[in-house]
Amino acid sequence: MSVILIFLSLFQSFIPVDVAADMERIEEQFANLHIVRRSSEPKEPTYLLGIDTSKTTQAEKGSLVAVLCSNASVRIYDKETLNVLREFNGSPGLLNGVRFANSSDNVYSASTDGTVKCWDARLASEKPVQLFKGYPSNIFISFDINCKDNVICAGTEKVDDDALLVFWDARNASQDSSTRDPLGAYSETHSDDITQVRFHPSNPHMVVSGSTDGLVNVFDISVDNEEDALVATCNSVSSVSCIGWSGRDYKQIYCMTHDEGFCWWDLNHLETDEPITCLNIQDVREITDRKEGPLDYLIGGLYHEKMDRLFVIGGTNTGRIHLMSCTSAGLTHVASLQGGHAATVRSFCWNLPEDSLLTGGEDAQLLLWKPVAVEKTFPKKDSLKIASSVQQRVRVHSSGSYKRRKQQ
Repeated sequence: MSVILIFLSLFQSFIPVDVAADMERIEEQFANLHIVRRSSEPKEPTYLLGIDTSKTTQAEKGSLVAVLCSNASVRIYDKETLNVLREFNGSPGLLNGVRFANSSDNVYSASTDGTVKCWDARLASEKPVQLFKGYPSNIFISFDINCKDNVICAGTEKVDDDALLVFWDARNASQDSSTRDPLGAYSETHSDDITQVRFHPSNPHMVVSGSTDGLVNVFDISVDNEEDALVATCNSVSSVSCIGWSGRDYKQIYCMTHDEGFCWWDLNHLETDEPITCLNIQDVREITDRKEGPLDYLIGGLYHEKMDRLFVIGGTNTGRIHLMSCTSAGLTHVASLQGGHAATVRSFCWNLPEDSLLTGGEDAQLLLWKPVAVEKTFPKKDSLKIASSVQQRVRVHSSGSYKRRKQQ
C-alpha cells in the first residue's frame, strides 16, 4: 500500500467517501500505466522538449501529436501508431514551445528569429501558413494561444533593458495577409527573460507569465493598459521554468523553478486577508520520500479536473517518472513509472478522457502509456548523444537578478 493510501486510511473520517475513492482510483490509474507504443527510431537523435495533442474531434482522420524537437523542428505523429507523419523546420531560429489551436489542427511554435510560426499539421507544406512577426531584436523563448484562438502572446529574452510580452491577433488571415505584425506589448512588468506564458484554460482574457527575474505575473488583457491589466504579482524567489493553472474554475496558479522549487498560489484570496500562498517548497528534491527513489528534477504539473486535484510530475536522470499529489500540506508520492525512458524525461501530455500519457525525453523516444496494458516487446533505448547545438537549448540562469527581490 502506498504512502497516499496510508494517509487516507488514517484520516478517512475527515475525508468524504467520494474523495477518498477518487484518490484510490487515480492512484490505481497512474500505477497501472504501461507502455503501449514507442515511436520509431529517429533519423537523427533529438531531445523531445515539448508535447501537445490535437484538440479537434476528427476521429476518422486520426488524432495528431506535435512534438518540439531540439533540432529546430516540430514533428507530427499519428497518436495511435506513433509513426512520424511530417516534420516542420523552424530554421533559421530555434523553436520554443509547441501548441495546437483549440478549434483546428494548426500548430504553433515561437522562434528565436523573432517570429511565431503556424503550420497546418495535416499538410506537408514546408512553409508556415501564418507568420507572426515581432519587433526588431525580439528573441522569443515562450508563447501561448488563448482558448478562443484569437490572441497569441510570446515572451522574449531580455535585450538591453527590455523583456517583452508581445501580442498578436491570431484570427484567420486572408490569403494576402499571412504575415502579422504585433497588436502591442507589455514592457514594464518583467526585468529578465520571460521563460513561460500560459493563457487561462477557459477565460480568453487571462494570461500568466513567468521569468528568470523570479516573478509570476497574472494579467487581464481586456484592460487597456499594462499597469491596470496586472492582476497579481507572485514571487517564486527563483528563476521560473514552468507555470500553469489549477483549481476549480482555474483560479489557482502553480510554478516550478530551474533549481527544482515549487510554488502554488490561490487567486481567490487576492481581495481577502487570507494569504494567497498555498505551498512553497524551496527544493522538492530535499523533501522527496527516498523510499520511492530519488527525484532529480521537476517536469511539470497536471490539474485533474474530475478530482479537483493538482499533481506534480518529476523524474530521475535514468528515466524514471514520479507522480506526486499536491495539497497545502505538501507533496505526496502517488506512483512511479519505470522501464520506459533511458534518460531525462523532458515533456509529457496527459489525456484526461482516455487516461493516457505521452512522454518524451533525451533518449529521443516518444512513449504512449495507458492503464492495464501490456507492453509489446520493445527494447529499452539507450541514451543518445546529442549534437553540441542542443546545448543552446539548455540554459543555466544567473540567480542574482531575482534574489534581490522580496517575497510578495
